[in-house]
Amino acid sequence: MAPVALKLSAPWRLVRRRSLVRFSAVVPGLKFHTTASPMTGATVQQFEEAKSKLSALKNDPGNEVKLKIYALFKQATQGPCNTPKPGMLDFVNKVKWEAWKSLGSVPQDEARQQYCDLIGSLVAAEGGSSAQVAAQPAGSGTTYETLLVTTEDGITTIKLNRPAKKNAITTEMYSEIMAALQQAAKDDSVLTVFTGAGDFYSSGNDLSNFTKIPEGGVEESAKRGGELLSREYVKAYIDFPKPLVAVVNGPAVGIPVTVLGLFDLVYATERATFQTPFSQLGQSAEGCSSYTFPKIMGLAKASEMLLFNKKLTAVQACELGLVTEVFPDSSFQSEVWTRLKAYAKLPPNSLALSKQLMRSVDRERLHAVNDAEVERLMERWTSDECFNAVMSFFQAKAKL
Repeated sequence: MAPVALKLSAPWRLVRRRSLVRFSAVVPGLKFHTTASPMTGATVQQFEEAKSKLSALKNDPGNEVKLKIYALFKQATQGPCNTPKPGMLDFVNKVKWEAWKSLGSVPQDEARQQYCDLIGSLVAAEGGSSAQVAAQPAGSGTTYETLLVTTEDGITTIKLNRPAKKNAITTEMYSEIMAALQQAAKDDSVLTVFTGAGDFYSSGNDLSNFTKIPEGGVEESAKRGGELLSREYVKAYIDFPKPLVAVVNGPAVGIPVTVLGLFDLVYATERATFQTPFSQLGQSAEGCSSYTFPKIMGLAKASEMLLFNKKLTAVQACELGLVTEVFPDSSFQSEVWTRLKAYAKLPPNSLALSKQLMRSVDRERLHAVNDAEVERLMERWTSDECFNAVMSFFQAKAKL
């Protein structure tokens, strides 16, 4: 869901399947296919297929339909709305919350069915078949809104899936990444791979994260951000028990770059770039980079990145040791995945135990560094300097 104001042309509510017909006017030629749907609700596999097909839609269905999709997804995966209403100034999340709340007590299986019906109708409106949905291998059946998580050939792949927003990381995506890592740690895979959908690996934090001020004020926002975005999130990488691989398919900015120092392998396309523009935004280093970057590339080169916002090419990052190997863009995917599939055939316990031996040397130090970085970040987020820097960024972006 894009962080922009949503305009609703007419009041609407969803109470059971009947009300879906109201949305046939939103998308020209949209017809809902419900006759073949069992009243008992769609299966988890059908739900996963619909979710996969949604990411492949070519046309923007409009804000009203996207709100409906969002609400049905939340109802299908979490049940009736049970979260506090967002603050008055948090316009986007307030509208999303109201959409979810409006579903009332609609059962999860029915919401799942309605979600599948709606996606199938959008596919049909684009000239496709609502039945032609490519299934995704799905480890435990857990569903995600901002990620595509698959397990195949001994590899669990966590793909950041907000290509229209350059895979910018929202607070929701942070939570989903942590959940996906927990899932991957317990499944039967040998390797876990991170990559991005579209042309970007990730553009870093979605700056709308900094504009959503809870009722407790800036201090409360900083505290929540410190616990969720940094302390818990980075801890999940530090303690991850299996080999962790980054397949950097394009530019990377901010925390997706800093946590690379906690990965075991980093493969990059020649198109990739790496930047940590913290001082530009009045912030400070995170992801344990204040420790891992100097250790990997030396203090002077780490300072260029962490203090002075230097952007590295993939080749430069490889020369400094942040990236394991760089591949031609034309053969990047085929070469990398051929290699990873071969690695996934190695004895899994040997890989995991060997990784844990190497990590044990620095584990306590990494946790201490993470805690220190989070404390500094929380101070930065409440400072006038950081606020002014972020506002200047938004103003400069608005002029483009």
